[in-house]
Amino acid sequence: MPADRTETVTGAGGAAAPSGNDDRPAGSLAARALAVAWRTRGAGDSGAPRRRSRRFPVITRDTARPEGGGRAASGDLPAPARQWPLLTVLGLTVLGLLVTLLEFRTGTLLVGVAMLVGAALRWRLPSVGMLAVRSRFTDLLTYGVLGAAIVLLALMAQPKPLVEIPFLGSLLHFSVR
Repeated sequence: MPADRTETVTGAGGAAAPSGNDDRPAGSLAARALAVAWRTRGAGDSGAPRRRSRRFPVITRDTARPEGGGRAASGDLPAPARQWPLLTVLGLTVLGLLVTLLEFRTGTLLVGVAMLVGAALRWRLPSVGMLAVRSRFTDLLTYGVLGAAIVLLALMAQPKPLVEIPFLGSLLHFSVR
């Protein structure tokens, strides 16, 4: 065979692709495999079937809705009524922030309780609308831990704390020395 011979394999849409090896006959297995590989890479849009890859896509076209992230009420109702769990938590939080201007401990407790209410709604309701941000477990953990921490800190606030944790005083004195 002559050394300058290169064969071409016609891919999808009539696009020609060099086989890359001049020692193979035109009907060889390698030439047919190259033709299949060329066709699956999207050489043209002639309607040839493309093989689906099991790899993750390079470009993400959509994001998955969090579990329980559907509407909290029917689609016939206006948007605020469909998002009542989120509005309940936001309303309690805003109310707590306003009360904080007058009475710090009560307002801060209300903000913490709003987070705990969000955790309870996320746990009990199958669909909570935009209150669902991540998976159900992650939302429960986040809302619950933050709510409990805010309530605990509100109960420990000075002056005259309602809850005293004995080792915190010695820990603070140890770290400040």
